[in-house]
Amino acid sequence: MHGWHGLDDVPGDWGRSVVTIGVFDGVHRGHQRMVERAVAMARELGVAAVVITFDPHPDEVVRPGTHPPRLSTTRHRMRLLGDLGVDAVCVLPFTLEFSQMTPDEFVQAVLVDRLHAAGVVVGENFRFGHKAAGNLETLRELGEKYDFVAEGVPLVSDGEAISSSLVRDLLTSGDVEGASGALGRPHRIEGVVVRGHQRGRALLGFPTANVESQAFTCIPADGVYAGWLECVQSPSPYEGERWPAAISIGTNPTFEGVERTVEAYALDRDDLDLYGAHVVVDFVARLRGMLKFDSVDALIEQMRRDVDEARRLLTQG
Repeated sequence: MHGWHGLDDVPGDWGRSVVTIGVFDGVHRGHQRMVERAVAMARELGVAAVVITFDPHPDEVVRPGTHPPRLSTTRHRMRLLGDLGVDAVCVLPFTLEFSQMTPDEFVQAVLVDRLHAAGVVVGENFRFGHKAAGNLETLRELGEKYDFVAEGVPLVSDGEAISSSLVRDLLTSGDVEGASGALGRPHRIEGVVVRGHQRGRALLGFPTANVESQAFTCIPADGVYAGWLECVQSPSPYEGERWPAAISIGTNPTFEGVERTVEAYALDRDDLDLYGAHVVVDFVARLRGMLKFDSVDALIEQMRRDVDEARRLLTQG
């Protein structure tokens, strides 16, 4: 799969394409349906399938100060889209100047001049151009002008409407299982393991990886979760290894903490040194909310129960 960052990366001799357009944050099941339709149309026409996505999120530019919690990093989004069979993903920098293009200017500059669109697939509620002036009907009219067909796909799965906003709402309420259903896979966060207070190893007996994620990452509600911890890049021998994990999100209220952290304990592993490693955390189930305990001993006892429950959930079946 080709990965392009900006239109200048598109080869000058690129042939005709079927193009699908969207932010695709999270690449949820509605997005997957849209991309799969674009791939199918491309195969029918004998041309390439190309995804256009944007970075940063358009809302950050057109509504300064807003930062929709991100469901996926750009790198993970590109990988997910590639897994759906597309031939190329083009990440367009979304700037104020770009946001001021009219629908016709966008279509001509992006879809016609660079990607030579033979077909365009979008969500039925797709809006584009300055002040969101264009919609699916606009795209169809421009398709007649520039010789491509435009098709709208409802972003639904099993009859239920799916949106990135829905997934964010599920995660912020702690419903990681509901989010997994909408995404078609567990929600993932990623980041670098940094040093924390080291209470897990020195005091509690459960050494954790303190994961520092990118700004504005969509992190589930405070609580304890069962999931998976994977080392994806590290100078250590652990690269490529994946472990069942108990994951704590919150401010560590038993210790009067104020900083919100994500800490993952690889079950039954007290020998891991992951500092500086790039890791991913996949959330499978919520075990409980975040609690403040009267003593360290009470916290340790609850952590033992959490680990047992995480092990049961992750190894059953």
